[in-house]
Amino acid sequence: MLDEINQLDTNLFLRLNRLYASWLDPIMILATERNTWIPFYALLIGWLAYRYRKQAIWMVLTLIVAVAISDQTASALLKPITHRLRPCHVPALQKLIHPVMECGGLYGFASSHAANTFALATGVWLLIGKQYAWAKWIFVWAAFVSYSRIYVAAHYPLDVLTGAGIGVLAAMLCVTIFRSQQHRFEKSKTA
Repeated sequence: MLDEINQLDTNLFLRLNRLYASWLDPIMILATERNTWIPFYALLIGWLAYRYRKQAIWMVLTLIVAVAISDQTASALLKPITHRLRPCHVPALQKLIHPVMECGGLYGFASSHAANTFALATGVWLLIGKQYAWAKWIFVWAAFVSYSRIYVAAHYPLDVLTGAGIGVLAAMLCVTIFRSQQHRFEKSKTA
């Protein structure tokens, strides 16, 4: 059964990776580069600080911890355990894929990019989504960055989906803890 899942994942990867255009290559490279998004992160932190003042410190820390948990789960736990090669490192796929940049580390399950972007998107949504409907659009950004990993031949779709799931769960855990501590703090203030 595992072989069948792997084959389905490989076939889907090949279909998605072949949907490329030369004009799109630099856009996807830019999307997949971590440093590209530093201004976005700075803007988000700045907006949270402006809007939520002192509470923003705990919100930002919650987001940082969620991303750290998702990143370490994908990179330090799953990649060394599963040893699943990135598609760009699989010799049988070399002539079938469209790589547009250096391949990166040897193993790819699960995608840290997907885990981290979905941890951030979910965390932001859970923290401010009820007040600001625009927060849902951060999921589009997370999906775009995650898809870029398939486009550049660094990950299979299952790597990306698993990473996204890890990110969502990490953010849910961290925001739940944040909310419980916030509630406990507010209770002690009124007592």
